[in-house]
Formats: sequence, structure tokens, C-alpha cells
Amino acid sequence: MAKWTAKHEAPEPLEGPVVATVTGGTILWFALFVVQLPFYGWFADRGQLWWVWTCAAGGFLGLIGIWYVRGRDAALKRHAAEAEAAAEAAERAERNE
Repeated sequence: MAKWTAKHEAPEPLEGPVVATVTGGTILWFALFVVQLPFYGWFADRGQLWWVWTCAAGGFLGLIGIWYVRGRDAALKRHAAEAEAAAEAAERAERNE
């Protein structure tokens, strides 16, 4: 069986407001959890408690996601600043020669 190889370059990943998106999703999961709490007995009577706990799990996993994407965003900004500083230093060195 032959190994598959790409015929063209992969596109650049899309960047957007990742931190805001994950934060909004986390808030939504927690809001759904809170909205379902008054109906806990109704869900329990029908064997559907997983709906409530899925929303709670989504909210807590979202907190981990917020921590992760904030660190990723900070690392990307730090890398961009370092690259810009290196480019400026190279440009200054080129002018001084």
C-alpha cells in the first residue's frame, strides 16, 4: 500500500477571537447547567440526569480551555514580539555595516 502524500500546501490556520469564543462557550455551558438545576427532579425521574451533568462538565472543561487559550494567545504575542525585535536588530546591524 502506497503512502499518501499531499498534492499541495496546507492552508494557514484561521485565527479569530479564540479567547472570547471559548469564554462565551464556557458561560453558555454554565448557564445551561444553572437553568436545568430547578428541574433536577424531573430529569432524575426520567433517567436523564446526564443532561444536567453534561452541562456542568462542559462548563468545567471550558475553564480549562480558557486557561489553555489564554496561555496560547500570550505565547503567540510573545513570539511575534521576539520576531519583530530580531528583525529590527538585523535591520540595525545591516545599516551599521
